[in-house]
Amino acid sequence: MQSIFYKPKDGWAADFIPFYSNGRFRLFYLHDWRDPANHGEGTPWYQISTENFINFMEHGEMLPRGGRNAQDLYVFTGCVIEADGLYHIFYTGHNPYFRQQNRPEQGVMHAVSNDLEKWTKLEEDTFYASGDIYELHDWRDPFVFWNEEANEYWMLLAARLKKGPSRRRGCIALCTSKDLRKWVVKEPFWAPGLYYTHECPDLFKMGDWWYLVYSTFSERSVTHYRMSRSLAGPWITPENDTFDGRAYYAAKTFSDGKKRYIFGWNPTKGDSKDEGGWQWGGNLVVHEVIQEPDGSLSVKIPDTVDRVFKKRLDYCFENKIGNWKAECNRMIVNAVDSYACAIAGDMPNLCKIESNIAFEKNTRSCGLILRAGDDMDSGYYIRLEPGRNRMVFDLWPRYGDFPFVAGLERPIELIPGEKYNIKVIIDETIGVVYLDNKVAMNIRLYNFPKGRWGIFVSEGNATFDNIGIWTI
Repeated sequence: MQSIFYKPKDGWAADFIPFYSNGRFRLFYLHDWRDPANHGEGTPWYQISTENFINFMEHGEMLPRGGRNAQDLYVFTGCVIEADGLYHIFYTGHNPYFRQQNRPEQGVMHAVSNDLEKWTKLEEDTFYASGDIYELHDWRDPFVFWNEEANEYWMLLAARLKKGPSRRRGCIALCTSKDLRKWVVKEPFWAPGLYYTHECPDLFKMGDWWYLVYSTFSERSVTHYRMSRSLAGPWITPENDTFDGRAYYAAKTFSDGKKRYIFGWNPTKGDSKDEGGWQWGGNLVVHEVIQEPDGSLSVKIPDTVDRVFKKRLDYCFENKIGNWKAECNRMIVNAVDSYACAIAGDMPNLCKIESNIAFEKNTRSCGLILRAGDDMDSGYYIRLEPGRNRMVFDLWPRYGDFPFVAGLERPIELIPGEKYNIKVIIDETIGVVYLDNKVAMNIRLYNFPKGRWGIFVSEGNATFDNIGIWTI
């Protein structure tokens, strides 16, 4: 069966580097087999391309790994740009063995191509962190753009200052160049003293606003953004400064000239269990980026992904707890002092579930149930909590003493009487929830591979309408 969220057949993908050319998104990524015994150590760059985020063409390896004694044993994250009729990749050469030899663990490296397919490494262009300003071993994830005002190329980097509290030395370094070959290391572009580092920096302008995108792991693992009217700052923190939750990392953006999209990855979990730890690498997930009237950003499901689910499935809410009232494609319940749920049929492995939800004042929670058991208790829950203005992902039985899956919590103002549209895309163990075309939440579902879907309300009144389930 077709998969919506791409991963290579023989491994996993991380840190997608997007580019757009001739009607297709060219997505470079870090390929990880998780099997050094058979595939060797390190991560090369591979490439896929797509017109619709549904069908993907595999182009194979683009940047091979270097050897044990090479700077780019691991070919880590970077960027792709076009300049003067030539394509350029700037990437991170990472070799963890160099630190033991007092050599830079990371350096910025350069490759060029005429066709986005065959790349030539220019190892003589490799350069490293300045020992006067930056720590030697953290010098990665270059992002290059042409600065019209300065009339030169600027490169942003994930780096660390040499001074200050260790976990707050993270900064976005700045380098400048006239020719993309020789780079001058400058003072930081942004050094807020907030995080251990700012990984995978990305920068773009939409309307009157500049947006600075980066990912962190010291406070929580998530992709943030800041906004400013000028490249000189100040960089404003919006009320919700993230695009997704814990299960979406190292996201970078690109535009096709009409719409802007953000490309991140949904990580797998250890031992393929819900209680397993989050791992490095997983599946591609793409959101469309929307600019709100105040300049802040939100995300929605790409139209092509939404429309691919064309086959509507019949369903019937047969099993119920509580006093439900059914009206055509609407379910209404009064459960002011109790819990109510209604369970429909089995969920396909690949499907979209959608509903509008409206709740009354003082409703404790409401939402969707995924892969529920016959006991109408076990399964996964997408829970809206109006009193906390958030959406969370939960499961039962739970592992550990947690009120929901740690890190899978998304803020959104929830107002009684308003109608909220919720869409959930499920593809085997991967799920993405979109709420009101503003908020997204990636999830993983391992422990319950099968089950039924439904709706629920806890201590409140709610109406669900335009309910449906589709597959492709």
